[in-house]
Amino acid sequence: MEKLFQLKAHNTTVKTEIMAGITTFMTMAYILAVNPGILSAAGMPAGGVFTATALASLIATLVMGLIANLPIALAPGMGLNAFFAFSVVLTMGYSWQMALTAVFIEGIIFILMSLFNIREAIVKSIPANIKKAVSVGIGLFIAFIGLQNAGIIANNDATLVSLGTVTQGPALVALIGLVLTGVLLAFKVKGALLIGIIGTTIVGIPFGVTTVPKGWNPFQMPDAPLLFQFQFDKIFTIDFVVVLFTFLFVDIFDTIGTLVGVTTQAGLIGKNGEIPKVKQALLADAIGTVAGAALGTSTVTSYIESASGVAEGGRTGLTAVTTSVLFGIALFLSPLFLLVPGAATAPALILVGLFMLSPVKDLDLGDFTEAIPAFITMLFMPLTYSIADGLVFGILSYILLKAITGKGKDITVVTWVVGLFFVLKLVMPLLQKLL
Repeated sequence: MEKLFQLKAHNTTVKTEIMAGITTFMTMAYILAVNPGILSAAGMPAGGVFTATALASLIATLVMGLIANLPIALAPGMGLNAFFAFSVVLTMGYSWQMALTAVFIEGIIFILMSLFNIREAIVKSIPANIKKAVSVGIGLFIAFIGLQNAGIIANNDATLVSLGTVTQGPALVALIGLVLTGVLLAFKVKGALLIGIIGTTIVGIPFGVTTVPKGWNPFQMPDAPLLFQFQFDKIFTIDFVVVLFTFLFVDIFDTIGTLVGVTTQAGLIGKNGEIPKVKQALLADAIGTVAGAALGTSTVTSYIESASGVAEGGRTGLTAVTTSVLFGIALFLSPLFLLVPGAATAPALILVGLFMLSPVKDLDLGDFTEAIPAFITMLFMPLTYSIADGLVFGILSYILLKAITGKGKDITVVTWVVGLFFVLKLVMPLLQKLL
């Protein structure tokens, strides 16, 4: 252990690292319940998604622990799975197999980019306010999905949306769960989101929202993962390029932000702000994404919940290895996680949305060429029900405002290229009609 993880150099012990790994798992294990629920909305078998989620998390987190020696866990990313299911499949009309293909190609590109240090260069070229706004917009989008899943927000033909029936059924159970989970978070209870999901699932039994089948057994051999369910016939379309870029874009900033935040909290970041073994860490993320797509789940990314394990003293890859082992154990408890109704995961979705709002306090609101694109990005994501559309209009507005106001030097070459792709995306339907 000492030779592999350098425990003494990091002033930690095996016991501390294992406890930190357990804590990290407790705070992020909700993904095992939430991810199958989100991706099944796209028509994917929930059992297969559960298996893919557990295995992809196990593989990526294990690689992070062994090659980067960082206390960071990975799993299919929230927001990225929502984009996969609700934007690519349900809104854009692509098959989930095509969406998996985009994730797979993204992962391969990430491996190459990590090996040649391109990801760091791209991060520097994207407007800072847009980066922050993406996290906030996804947070609002996720919270909106949670409210819809529980029936708290319902369809209204006159106003598009309105308050649902909140005095009974799933909406009431979800609101009870939201209060329960909020209280746990306020008291800084470890694993508040997971405990909240479990508690809300139990609350749902007398309300008839949680249905326990006769002869139910929490232990079961896992379903087969959705191996190599790829579809390559649309990879040269503009829509596919936009989807691929969105996966790339969101995952890049999700991972970089998490790495910076967690390593800073752990006291591991260098004097000049450099992340230790950042190349290996980004490679672990890329390997996890490729493995996840091959197994049948959306993009794998680093989890900010890893900070909970760091708060418990985790400083090395042993924390991550411990978390990966627990994902392996959870693999054989699929009936337990698949029993969870949407009303029970809704509070977690809503509050994860809250967690993703933190970058809003760092937005530059004094410069309107910065503030307006950030605002458009945040606003369009939940209201268009599309992360991609939020990015399209946010970046295009950034380019237009900077160019028109004489601040064109702020626009990088990469941003111009991305803007060109987005313009093509917008005009392509018109061109198709004319042709």
